[in-house]
Amino acid sequence: MSSHASNLSRRAFGGVIGASAGVAALGTAAAPSSASAEAGSIPASVSASASVEGESALAERPFRAAPGRPAKRPNILFILGDDLGWADLSSYGAPHIKTPNLDRLARQGVRFTDAYSGSATCSPTRFSLYTGRYPGRTKGGLAEPIADRSVGLDPNHPTLASLLRGAGYATALIGKWHCGYLPDYSPTKSGWDEFFGNFGGALEYYSKLGLGGEYDLYEGDVREGDAEYKDLRYYTRILTERASEYVRRDHGDKPWLLNLNFTTPHWPWIADGDEAESAEVVRRIKAGDGRALFHTDGGSVEKYTEMVQDLDRSVGQVLKALKDSGQEKDTLVFFASDNGGERFSYNWPLSGNKSSLQEGGIRVPTIVRWPARFDGGQVSHEPVFTPDWTATLLEIGGARPDRAYPLDGTSLAGYLLRGEKPAGRDLFWRVRGERALRRGDWKYYRGKSGTDQLFDLSADLREQADRAADRPELLAELKGVWERTDKELLPYPA
Repeated sequence: MSSHASNLSRRAFGGVIGASAGVAALGTAAAPSSASAEAGSIPASVSASASVEGESALAERPFRAAPGRPAKRPNILFILGDDLGWADLSSYGAPHIKTPNLDRLARQGVRFTDAYSGSATCSPTRFSLYTGRYPGRTKGGLAEPIADRSVGLDPNHPTLASLLRGAGYATALIGKWHCGYLPDYSPTKSGWDEFFGNFGGALEYYSKLGLGGEYDLYEGDVREGDAEYKDLRYYTRILTERASEYVRRDHGDKPWLLNLNFTTPHWPWIADGDEAESAEVVRRIKAGDGRALFHTDGGSVEKYTEMVQDLDRSVGQVLKALKDSGQEKDTLVFFASDNGGERFSYNWPLSGNKSSLQEGGIRVPTIVRWPARFDGGQVSHEPVFTPDWTATLLEIGGARPDRAYPLDGTSLAGYLLRGEKPAGRDLFWRVRGERALRRGDWKYYRGKSGTDQLFDLSADLREQADRAADRPELLAELKGVWERTDKELLPYPA
């Protein structure tokens, strides 16, 4: 990639000079994915000017490690929203949604404007996070998303959790798994010491009934209903309570990884207190309506706003528990969405939404905070995607990737902690019927129409001005890179 001078401006993400020996000695960074040729500077996108309370002053600070802090491996609190759109936070530009807790997290950390999910739907992105690889590397990652018991995350495949556990971390996953079903697949088979949550892609928030009408709330690999006990409170409340308990717990000398996977604001569009709407959805599920949870006749912009603001309050409660426990400074907190927004999401000015490889389907809000190592109020315009965070967390946590399963993500530890120029590489996506690749400002895209298109995201974030005719050589080059990468992946089943 070309010089990142425009990225590392006063408003952007600077770097630490002379990181401590403790961090320098961490595990080897993942190798870059596709080779990248010279590209333009990264755009200071529309979201970079979005209003964060107090950001105008804080965002000017150069990026540096907090002075006087000992180098130690951090706890990792990795929070995912579900189907939360890129601009659904007030700190990313939403004019009608108020998210003070996530805005505060952004003020205390780094807000990424050009961050992407690993895929355009739930389970493939989770595969890319847990494995650090393209979803198409594994059979389970080809399902977009997983909808039956035939596939899942192979327990023999190394994961973020198994590798960190091998490096001495305690590990837990609370919330949505969506990477396969029992008896063959579960978080406790893939490196997490503890699991509390749901296996499927969606559930009704009060009854916990899933897409097949089953009760889908588990403690480990045991369904609570099997023990004559069911928690019928609002699901987001339960997950918030469980996560708060975990971060307050005495973990001894072990650092910990907590994957906190909310289902909010995924359909059905049921907010806390909507018992009547819940009862109607449950009635339809029990009557055999296989589409009841999709809630196509329910929801509204107002209801969606209520759900996002509830997610924000819930994150705030978990962060308060973290602070009260005395672990805030030494905990790396990561917040993002698993893919772009759904039908009530505020995605302007992006085109497309969930399931599409247009920007609205894969560009997601992303915030990182680690008080012990870097200051807050900063903005990064560096293009990054889900597998990069896997590689980054493994390096920071002192865990080495398994050479038999090479990562597709690139560690950002050097960028975050030592001010190093990020490795030049292309960001690659593939879903059934669509393809995309980003290099610098340029994005190659082919949608379901079958037409190859080329967009300059620095000038056209909405992807409306096709530059393919103006830059045929660049289009051919990016298309070739995409097709060579695609040949390394498993084919979709017929």
